[in-house]
Amino acid sequence: MGAGHHVAAWRHPDARADGSLDFSHYRHLARTAERGNFDMIFLADGVAVWDRGEGSEALSRSGNVVGFEPLTLLSALSAVTEHIGLAATASTTYNEPYHLARKFASLDHLSGGRAGWNLVTSASEAEAKNFNRDRHMEHALRYERAREFVEVVSGLWDSWEDDAFLYDKHSGISFDPGKLHVAGHKGEHFSVRGPLNVARPPQGYPVIIQAGSSEAGQQLAAQTAEVIFTAQQTLAEAQAFYASVKGKLARYGRTPEHLKIMPGVFAVIGKSEQEAKAKYEQLQELIHPQIGLSLLSALVGGVDLSGYPLDGLLPDLPDTNNGKSRLKLVTDLARRENLTIRQLYESIAGARGHRTILGTPAQIADQLEEWFLEDAADGFNIMPPHLPGGLEEFVDLVIPELQRRGLFRTEYEGRTLRENLGLPRPANRFAAAAAHPANSGVPA
Repeated sequence: MGAGHHVAAWRHPDARADGSLDFSHYRHLARTAERGNFDMIFLADGVAVWDRGEGSEALSRSGNVVGFEPLTLLSALSAVTEHIGLAATASTTYNEPYHLARKFASLDHLSGGRAGWNLVTSASEAEAKNFNRDRHMEHALRYERAREFVEVVSGLWDSWEDDAFLYDKHSGISFDPGKLHVAGHKGEHFSVRGPLNVARPPQGYPVIIQAGSSEAGQQLAAQTAEVIFTAQQTLAEAQAFYASVKGKLARYGRTPEHLKIMPGVFAVIGKSEQEAKAKYEQLQELIHPQIGLSLLSALVGGVDLSGYPLDGLLPDLPDTNNGKSRLKLVTDLARRENLTIRQLYESIAGARGHRTILGTPAQIADQLEEWFLEDAADGFNIMPPHLPGGLEEFVDLVIPELQRRGLFRTEYEGRTLRENLGLPRPANRFAAAAAHPANSGVPA
């Protein structure tokens, strides 16, 4: 998010309020993260202005309204960075497989193998209205479509074998026709012939990221994802999620090392714990109640909370078609800590349901280390409170502390995002089927 992750970040005196539309700002952020040896930068996205039906006056108090289309921005950033991964959200509900396969394959080539796709099914009714629908598909149907979507996309990425292109000027043959494969997919949701008009990506497939924590989301992640962005508040909750998802991998022929679980962390860093708390309170004081309530309503599945007293407890909420896992997380937090609606929106205003940690660099490192060593996380999705300062502080203060403890790299291990994450490169399904026809039903 251009100004930072706190809902009021754009109002902070040191934040770039207009950062979401400034390429030089993003270039600085990408290079700062690369200086800190981060695995990747990640751009969340939605294909609508999330006004939640409240009108332009309420929307005008939000600092996160417009921004770049993420694949366009990441393509530009690929030219001004060398090592860091470049990941973006793209919806399986409001895209077609051929489009996304082509775009992410292109980004992987442009970046030399650093692309990642955050696969989502979308969470905003506003998006439906921009794509010929009055409302979202049902939750289960969105996940059915997503599973088939990934199958089509990965098949398109396998259209060409890695060594298909010869460019033999003497013979006049540019590619080996035996290494071109037409998937000819016909399924419940998609009919896609192929082949893709982009060569196989340098990574085989861009790294596939997923963020759903519902049972359907966990199953999709266990089957298809290589990184999971998730949100947990306590060590016990994080350990339970970690064990649950890793435990589902074997049924899909995968091992725990094939999937990296990265909870979100909103870290406020100070020279002392008191300074960190003061920094946090400075941001909290900038929250307008209308925006806090709007954010909370979005995180509980779009339920309108405006008719309830701000200083009363959160009412029992209906299950909705959107954001089931985040609804549970937020309501569990409210019940566990007996929070009023106002206290609840204040508690999630920075991290949006993810974990908030405050303290010195050593205290921040202590908490990350505990989760990492206690099987609650393989890494973390760092959510700076405001930008660029929050990221600069993490890179300059926390990263060196983690490096001193031997917990974080001092240089990149490989050239591609897969290599830096320790993920295997997928084989081409058609080449594998040809080599081992008895073990595959995939036609070569």
